[in-house]
Amino acid sequence: MAVSLSKGGKISLAKAAADAGIPNAAALTKVNVGLGWDVKRYDGGSDFDLDAAAFMLAATGKVRSEADFIFYNQKVGPGVTHLGDNRTGEGEGDDETIEIDLSQVPADVEKISFTVTIDQADVRNQNFGMVENSFVRVYDAATGTELIRYDLGEDYSVETAVVVAELYRHNGEWKFNAIGSGFQGGLGALCANFGVNIG
Repeated sequence: MAVSLSKGGKISLAKAAADAGIPNAAALTKVNVGLGWDVKRYDGGSDFDLDAAAFMLAATGKVRSEADFIFYNQKVGPGVTHLGDNRTGEGEGDDETIEIDLSQVPADVEKISFTVTIDQADVRNQNFGMVENSFVRVYDAATGTELIRYDLGEDYSVETAVVVAELYRHNGEWKFNAIGSGFQGGLGALCANFGVNIG
């Protein structure tokens, strides 16, 4: 049974794995982060393309280099792989997935932040108030067993980017934090926040 968190909730990855019955849970290193969403009835005439990304952050809260920004155009970083862009959000389950091998994440990366942005939100006049059933879940890559789930709820209106969650190191172990923090300014605002120059 997955641990269900609300905004601000935190849990050790090893504890969540143990609670889910994963053998040798403390040694778990390969997990997938699935992100999903649905679009409310929307009559703007444009597709609604949400994009998941991961920012690998040093102790400064910033990326070490542009290579630490993992998204649909740069799918692979050290220990982190983006499995591809879903341009419509159609279908059930995860819309986009990011694979994590924690054993391959460099020691000076203290946090991996997972975000979702709306592509061309300003041009298409779209925002997260038009999105529903958003969730992030962490599951064991080997078995598919869901460990942690965070349903974001419906408290966004004008935001065009959301930091949904993060995996972070604490006293030598990885923990999950359900964040759900909205940004205006889309991907550009997130990149500025995390020290990525997309200029």
